[in-house]
Amino acid sequence: MKLVTYLTKDGHEQLAFLHNGNLYNADAINPQLPSAMSMFLHYWDDFFPIAQQTNAALVEGKLSSNSATEFVNAKILAPVPFPTSCRDGYAFRQHVAAARRNRGVPMIPEFDQYPIFYFTNHNSIQGPGKVRCMPDHFDKLDFELEAAIVINKLGRNVRAADADNYIGGLMIMNDMSARTLQMEEMLLNLGPAKGKDFSTVIGPMLVTLDELAPYEVPCKEGHTGKSWNLKMTCKVNDIQVSEGNVGDMDWTFAEIIERCSYGVTIHPGDVIGSGTVGTGCFLELNGTGKLNDANYQAQWLKEGDIVEMEIDALGTLTNNIVKEDAEDDFSLLKLKKGI
Repeated sequence: MKLVTYLTKDGHEQLAFLHNGNLYNADAINPQLPSAMSMFLHYWDDFFPIAQQTNAALVEGKLSSNSATEFVNAKILAPVPFPTSCRDGYAFRQHVAAARRNRGVPMIPEFDQYPIFYFTNHNSIQGPGKVRCMPDHFDKLDFELEAAIVINKLGRNVRAADADNYIGGLMIMNDMSARTLQMEEMLLNLGPAKGKDFSTVIGPMLVTLDELAPYEVPCKEGHTGKSWNLKMTCKVNDIQVSEGNVGDMDWTFAEIIERCSYGVTIHPGDVIGSGTVGTGCFLELNGTGKLNDANYQAQWLKEGDIVEMEIDALGTLTNNIVKEDAEDDFSLLKLKKGI
């Protein structure tokens, strides 16, 4: 199933099935289904079989609705508009190794020992559309091409062998990053926080695992959990800058869930990102470019840029970078105290 949350004309979030370019309100085509993603996730085991049957009938042409909304004309929100939390992993060895090489430090052996994650601002989750940035955000503003999952049931101390059952589906994630804010903070061995908390983009749809079954491939040797052969690309202003594959994840989402839930309760609506795919951000690309050519011109996102991320079977996530409406050019960087 392809599940979308959009904003109705009366200003309410609405859960819908996406089929043939049209959105069909879940509760309209089957009154047994909820109108919001949060309710669907909290009662997943009850609603999922009903939703599967409803989606199958829709695909087979057995259901009709006069209230279908064209996807291209709808105000698409994040598939999970109000996550209960948002974590981001560090699953792609290629990205980590390249970033460390570019900084002149060796690959850290702990990467291969356990998956890690950090918490980001779940209140700044958004879907397609404008990413509003303050002046300091434009100081080395970056995208990060990722996939993400959402948790669909309560769990604690979940083992990796069982963890795929806690995944509601996959979606695209753009972990926006203000690198100067991020790096100055991490000098104090804390973060990333301020460089990440202004926007994390997910969407445009949540695709359930049954729909992704044809794309399943074995995970990396020595690992546990599902993996999918899904090509990932990012374009900035129609120019492709990144390419990777969800199947290149070294740590699986199942293994990341195992670590997330150790001694902690995970909740329906928790979003977990994969971390950046290899070549999946300007920070890595600029470092590699400089390493190979001293005259390489670094590139960062700027006002007016259009960022398009596409992952096979998960759709295309599009955002435009805008300057936030503000009365002045207030800057945290300018507030730094002298030595």
